[in-house]
Amino acid sequence: MKLTFRWYGESDAITLDKIRQIPNMYSVVTAVYDVSVGEVWSEESIARLKQVTEESGLKFEVIESVPVHEDIKLGLPTRDKYIEAYKENIRRLGRAGVKCICYNFMPVFDWTRTQLDKVAADGSNSLVYYENQLEAMNPLNGELSLPGWDSSYKKEDLKHLFEQYEAVDEEKLFENLKYFLEAIIPVAEECDVKMAIHPDDPPWPIFGLPRIITNEKNIDRFLKLVDSPYNGLTFCVGSLGADKNNDLVKMVAKYTAMGRIHFMHIRNIKLVDGGFEETAHDQNYGSMDIIGIVKALVDNGFDGYVRPDHGRMIWGETGKPGYGLYDRALGASYLNGVFETVERLSK
Repeated sequence: MKLTFRWYGESDAITLDKIRQIPNMYSVVTAVYDVSVGEVWSEESIARLKQVTEESGLKFEVIESVPVHEDIKLGLPTRDKYIEAYKENIRRLGRAGVKCICYNFMPVFDWTRTQLDKVAADGSNSLVYYENQLEAMNPLNGELSLPGWDSSYKKEDLKHLFEQYEAVDEEKLFENLKYFLEAIIPVAEECDVKMAIHPDDPPWPIFGLPRIITNEKNIDRFLKLVDSPYNGLTFCVGSLGADKNNDLVKMVAKYTAMGRIHFMHIRNIKLVDGGFEETAHDQNYGSMDIIGIVKALVDNGFDGYVRPDHGRMIWGETGKPGYGLYDRALGASYLNGVFETVERLSK
C-alpha cells in the first residue's frame, strides 16, 4: 500500500515537513482550493502544488477532490460545459503526475455530522452524527455551518437547489451519474488517472436528498455504469460502515479482487443508537473490523493508496475539525503496524 495524508495546501497549519516525518508517508492528498466548483484549475496552481510537495520529499499523486458541479448531478442542460471543464482538469492533473482523483456525487452536501466536538471519556473530542440532532436542523434557515456543508451557498441558493432536487430521485441520480462517467472515463483512461468515487457519508438520504453510493448492491450497479478499471472506488470504511448492514470485509475483498478499489480511507467509528461517533483508529475503540479489512486488502493484492481519515482532537490541539495532526499521525502509525503484520503473516 501507499500511505498518504490529507493536506489543505500552503495555508494548512499542518505543514508538509510535519507530514513528511510520519513513518512510511508516501504522498499527500490535496487539491486546488481557490477555484470555484466547475471551473478549470490553472496549470500554475497545479504546478505549484506539485513543486512544494515534491520539494518536501513527498509524492503528488492523489487529488481529493475535483468537485462535481450541481448542474451535473441535477442533469441540467448546462452540465456539458461543466463536464468539459472536468475533463480538462483530469488532463492537466494527469500531465502533472496525478494517478488518482477522489470525488463524490452527493447532492448539495458533502459528508455530514451533527456535532464537531463531542467530548469522550478520555478528554479527546471528535465528530459525531446523531439522528435526533439532525432532525432538529433546518438546512434552509441559513444558520447551519458544519464540515461538508458548502458555506458559499446563500439561503436563497439552497432553497432553489432543494426545489430542483424535487425532480431527482435515486434513479434519476444514477442516470445523471452514468452520463457524467461516460464522458470522463475515456479521458481518465487516456491520461492514466484512476477515478475513485467516495461513498455517501452517511450512506442514507439527508433532508430528503437522494444518495446512491451506499451499499454493495448500489456499488455493483455503479461499477457497471462504465465497466472500466479506471472507474473505481474510494472505499471509505467510516462512511460505508455507518450502515451496520454493510459487510465491509466481504466488500473490500470483492472489490479489491476486481481491481476497483483505488483509494482507501480507513477510520474507525462506534455505532450507537441513532447514529455513530468517530473514534481512534485502533480497532478496539470502535465497531469497524480494521484488521479484517486490512487482511482482505492484502490477501487480494491491494497496492493502491491509503490514508488515515478523520481523527479526534487530542493533546489540546485545535484546528479544522477531524483534521488535526496528532490523532491522524497516530492513525497512520497504527495502519502501518497492521499492514506490516498482516503482510508478514501472509508470506
